[in-house]
Amino acid sequence: QVQLVESGGGLVQAGGSLRLSCAASGSIFSIKSMGWYRQAPGKQRELVATITAGGSTNYADSVKGRFTISRDNAKNTVYLQMNSLKPEDTAVYYCNAVRSVVNGPTFEYEYWGQGTQVTVSS
Repeated sequence: QVQLVESGGGLVQAGGSLRLSCAASGSIFSIKSMGWYRQAPGKQRELVATITAGGSTNYADSVKGRFTISRDNAKNTVYLQMNSLKPEDTAVYYCNAVRSVVNGPTFEYEYWGQGTQVTVSS
């Protein structure tokens, strides 16, 4: 099992910055990737950014150049630095972890944090 605890959301004006944190605990040794997703009211949850255990990153087109995902392995924490925020970035942001377990075949398990609200005012 993996537990994820997010922090760092809040209210910010357009053009401002926020940094989200996600601390992982439990069976973290088998985590293959972590990331951030977001869900705005009335919309589906969408990928924001991911980072693999090897450090490879992936971003949604809508946040490229503005958001940066990083990880601190010593603290088992993933960060999302969000700059130049826009009102359309308003959403609940969820931390995600994918755990890979080899037991004959490979099984993957997905875990989610409780979510943190980010509100960007115009």
